[in-house]
Amino acid sequence: MVNYKNIVIAVDGSKEAEYAFKKAIDIAKQSGEDAKLHLVNVIDTRSFAAIEAYDRSIAEKAQAFSEELLEGYKKQAEEAGVKNVNVIIEYGSPKTIITKELSKLVDADLIVCGATGLNAVERFLIGSVSEAIVRSAKCDVLVVRTPIKE
Repeated sequence: MVNYKNIVIAVDGSKEAEYAFKKAIDIAKQSGEDAKLHLVNVIDTRSFAAIEAYDRSIAEKAQAFSEELLEGYKKQAEEAGVKNVNVIIEYGSPKTIITKELSKLVDADLIVCGATGLNAVERFLIGSVSEAIVRSAKCDVLVVRTPIKE
């Protein structure tokens, strides 16, 4: 088995991201005490640029949501036994931030993400974030599917 040292897990609050997060915890624990889990939420600035003209607090609300989301995940990871957990909030396009910037910054050797996220319209029009990660990542990628309900 490969022991990963820097595992990036992209979370957005979706059920798919939650399943991916749980899988990332398992991988981090199996990889040993040196494994570091980097929890990342990318605030897609394109999504709220038009709305911000009418509501200036949208960026603050997005930041507060990200902080709460990541702190909750960090607490769960630590309670599950992962010793090294890092939280990262970035602004921009998740498709480029995760693979082109963040993975280099943390020297990622594995990126874990859900098969789909919250933004179905964008996925339909220009492709999913997970698809972009698979295409452009320089390290291993694990795309986690939500279990089908019986």
